[in-house]
Amino acid sequence: MKRESRSTTILVVRKDGKTVIAGDGQVTLGHSVMKSTAKKVRKLHDGKVVVGFAGSAADGMALMERLEEKLNKHGGNLIRSAVELAKEWRTDKFLRRLEAVLIAADRDNMFLISGNGDVIEPDEPVLATGSGGDFARSAALALYRNTDLPARKIVEEAMRIASQICIYTNDNFTIEEL
Repeated sequence: MKRESRSTTILVVRKDGKTVIAGDGQVTLGHSVMKSTAKKVRKLHDGKVVVGFAGSAADGMALMERLEEKLNKHGGNLIRSAVELAKEWRTDKFLRRLEAVLIAADRDNMFLISGNGDVIEPDEPVLATGSGGDFARSAALALYRNTDLPARKIVEEAMRIASQICIYTNDNFTIEEL
């Protein structure tokens, strides 16, 4: 990744047939909070794919649009769309400059997609990115492995924990579920 993202926390968990993604709402510029209600996650491809971004807001939104184009072109195949986006992102002169990381998931797959050409699928169905990503992922893995909580409750609690630790993450969450 080009630089450390100090802009958000995105977390996705799949459990018992449910895929849940969340993003916090904080937008920072330097050391100031500029907005606390940003929406960094959304559903794509007729609600069959959830995606969130960490990094530059404009870059993240542009990449989500590109991913949706790939999903439409490849009939909703998230694996193929993610790989095609990563290849284009890495090789395109304009896209190479975009500073964001995407997490995309459907009912069967979840990927972290970066401008380095990364399309990373986790070993367990828990994935996070952004400044609070490690905190959220750690909390979510502990809850996933050691409780019977459903995916949504795991995501809510792990994001709450991340927001209490990471100064670039707030507790105003947008949550989408498949």
